[in-house]
This record gives sequence, structure tokens and C-alpha cells, in this order.
Amino acid sequence: MHRLDATREHAIGLFRIVIGFLFACHGVKTIFGVLGAHGAATVGTWPGWWAALIQLVGGTLVCLGIGTRAAALIGSGSMAFAYFTVHVANGPFPIQNGGEAAALFSWTLLVLVFTGPGRFALGRVLSGLLTTTRTAPTAVSS
Repeated sequence: MHRLDATREHAIGLFRIVIGFLFACHGVKTIFGVLGAHGAATVGTWPGWWAALIQLVGGTLVCLGIGTRAAALIGSGSMAFAYFTVHVANGPFPIQNGGEAAALFSWTLLVLVFTGPGRFALGRVLSGLLTTTRTAPTAVSS
């Protein structure tokens, strides 16, 4: 056993938090026109506003560790869609076509689909609370 194996779940948890936060920031930037944006996206416009909504909601869920695998899968797919519909027309490589962020988010979120949330995930806490509530003994009347 490698000595770093004991910290694997912690590293995955921290990785998930950082990636989810950065992904959510992209959504905040586009939807609200902040964090260096030139303006907010018009509500309901395709694909920009919808992609930003996926980024905001999915990034928040991934960051918190709630429904991580599903949120990461949807986020990964949306970034792959963005890469192939917007960026690849400007060149085959992400460094040429400005698609580095889309490619990186697509692949990092895909990794989370397979690894799961790691440590520090609220989803585990919430499911533990639900399990405890469901399995609590009930009083028997005489």
C-alpha cells in the first residue's frame, strides 16, 4: 500500500470542492454579469444562459457534494457540448481555439463521475440523517 492511499478520499473531496466552486463561478459570471463579465446573459438565451445555469447549479451541487455524480455528469456533458459546438471550429486544439476551460471542466467533472464525492460531502451527511430517521425504533403501545 502506498503511503498516500490513506489520504485519497480527502484529496478527492478537496478536488471536488475546488472544481465545483470554479464551475459555479463561471455560471455566476455569465448569469449575473459579475466577476469580470462584460454583461449578464439574457435570460433563456440558448445556449449561453442555459449553460451558465448548469454551471451555477451543477457547480454548487458538486462543491457541496450533493448529487455529485449526476451533477458532474451533466456538467461534463455541457462542457463537451460547448467545446465541440463553439470552440472546435476555431482549431483542433484547445490552446488554439480558446476551449481550455471547457475541455478541462469536461474531463475533471468526468473524473468525479467515476470517483464520487470523496470526503467532506454534504450528500453523505444528509443521507445518513435520512437513514437514521427511517431506522429509528418506534414505541410499541401496550
